[in-house]
Amino acid sequence: MLESGQNWELFGYDMRNLGRHWVGAWRDLLWGYDSPVRQRLDDAVILRGESGVACYQGGKPSDATVTGHSAVLLPEELVLSKTLALPAAVEGDLAAALALEVNANSPFSAEDTVYGWQIVDRDEARIQVLLVILSKSSTVAYLGRQFAVHDSSQQEVWVNVGSEMVVVQGFGEELRARSYRKRLVRIAAMLLAAAFLILCVAAAAAGLKALELQRVRGMAATTEREAADASRMRSSLVSANEMITAVNRIAMTYPNPHNEIARLTHLLGDGESINQFSMNGLELELRGQAADAASVMQRLTDQTDYAEVTAPSAFTRVPGAKVEQFSLHILLRERESP
Repeated sequence: MLESGQNWELFGYDMRNLGRHWVGAWRDLLWGYDSPVRQRLDDAVILRGESGVACYQGGKPSDATVTGHSAVLLPEELVLSKTLALPAAVEGDLAAALALEVNANSPFSAEDTVYGWQIVDRDEARIQVLLVILSKSSTVAYLGRQFAVHDSSQQEVWVNVGSEMVVVQGFGEELRARSYRKRLVRIAAMLLAAAFLILCVAAAAAGLKALELQRVRGMAATTEREAADASRMRSSLVSANEMITAVNRIAMTYPNPHNEIARLTHLLGDGESINQFSMNGLELELRGQAADAASVMQRLTDQTDYAEVTAPSAFTRVPGAKVEQFSLHILLRERESP
């Protein structure tokens, strides 16, 4: 609530800084080094150092191999680093606060001082900022001596402090920033065009719906007259569906014995026969003869449609013949309802 004498405060927040906070939030979303948008849309950078070459995108290692931007990783002996603990409220003016910190602590002249920074941790009350300070002349001399770079405005300069990569300002980082800015503008234009197209489609759909509503109102009277017949037909359809469901249930509970006889005829080989067959629902009772009754039982057991194949009694060899008499109980596998 607004209090007397504090007309710009609402629930303890100074409303005069609302616009600055809003702009700062968008700046962090689009331009922050830990921003998911920048990590996705920023150009990849080939980083060269004394230990080799690596590729980074959005400050993280990347598998990209094609890029038009390159950077040089400076050795630690050329870098002065410092970790600052600052109040969270300073984040909106962090660049200005760090500029004052650099002017107060840089051992180099103002014209020869370059620096970079990275937010490494934050909570609700404080932020931790990693600040690096370098001599521009020493950096330019290193670039020319180690990498034959004579135009420092075309080459980014990075510093690795601990596990954090920091981009030093004042070199070629503006080229990548310009490319990223153009990409953001292009994506924003595409989003605006898509939003405009959606509005046009919605407007056209609204007009068509108005015409359709007029036609539907004309059909409403006819539909009401036909509602009684439709209700009777619906009741008949429900009864028919119930009857079909009942028939399907009976067919599942009591399968067609002719199908099972045909299946057994296909499964049994020459010299194997069935003398007695009975079926009750999903249960089959077989009595027959075969040269190897165990192989017949195994063959039937391997059928996926048979849930269980058991022998109620032991196989017996028929006297005077080279066949065995078998008695099998088969349980069919239940089929899923359609």
